[in-house]
Amino acid sequence: MKLFNINGTTLSLSLYSHLTNSKELLESMQGGTLEPEVAFLNASLIPDIFPVLAAAHKALLAKSRHSLTTRTLHSELVYNYSGSKHITESFKRCGISDTTTYVLAARFDATPDVIQSIEKLVDGKEIDLEELEGRANQAQIQKHYKITAPELGVSSLADAITCRIAARDAL
Repeated sequence: MKLFNINGTTLSLSLYSHLTNSKELLESMQGGTLEPEVAFLNASLIPDIFPVLAAAHKALLAKSRHSLTTRTLHSELVYNYSGSKHITESFKRCGISDTTTYVLAARFDATPDVIQSIEKLVDGKEIDLEELEGRANQAQIQKHYKITAPELGVSSLADAITCRIAARDAL
């Protein structure tokens, strides 16, 4: 697990492969019984940590303004990462499904006990965050975010995603 500071709030991120209980995690999230609360993102759509941090910043900003689009701060993170204005579509594309085996777990202001609870909650192998870029499904990312080859000629995949996250509300 790695910690990031976003304007005084910590974001704990863990990357897991070979996840075997995604169906149970999804059911708990949908039922509102996931404890502790955590955001699970489809890691194959994440080429770098920076777009996740941008989505987290945007979620924290919405919370501070009392204008969350979703029910919780953690679901807001998944929603913001998607770049879509459709909540259900965002969760389907960027959240986990019952067959997801590669996930990024994110938790705001996690205490050591909460981090330990998350590790017990996830049945998978924790791997280093540095593996994100090598495991990213670039074709799927380009299709989902509508990133063209000419755009990739002048920027990276992570930069293109970050721009879409930042500009979504203005479009």
